[in-house]
Amino acid sequence: VQLQASGGGLVQAGGSLKLSCAASERTLDYYAWGWFRQAPGKERERVSCISTTDGATYYEDSVKGRFTVSRDNTKNTVYLQMNSLKPEDTAVYHCATVIGSYCPLNEMKYWGKGTQVTVSS
Repeated sequence: VQLQASGGGLVQAGGSLKLSCAASERTLDYYAWGWFRQAPGKERERVSCISTTDGATYYEDSVKGRFTVSRDNTKNTVYLQMNSLKPEDTAVYHCATVIGSYCPLNEMKYWGKGTQVTVSS
């Protein structure tokens, strides 16, 4: 499975961006999709996760209430709507997927190339 993330860019603080992650082939119903980010000089961290089995979602505390993850199984695509962006959200955002219901950072099997998100103050 190849993943392609897109939608990053430069935005002012308080602005919004919507990231997309498209899979090259139909993924099975029991995949979990995750969004991760890595800022310069920092370790990669999980931002959000969604299970395609039951739609259950997870958000890292710093993005709760601002980011929304969703999926369109018919398009094999997962989205990350990011609102009220802050400078500290600046990072390269990656999408990844794995069979299961959760998105453990070190167990994600398929990774897409990242997309840069830059939030100016």
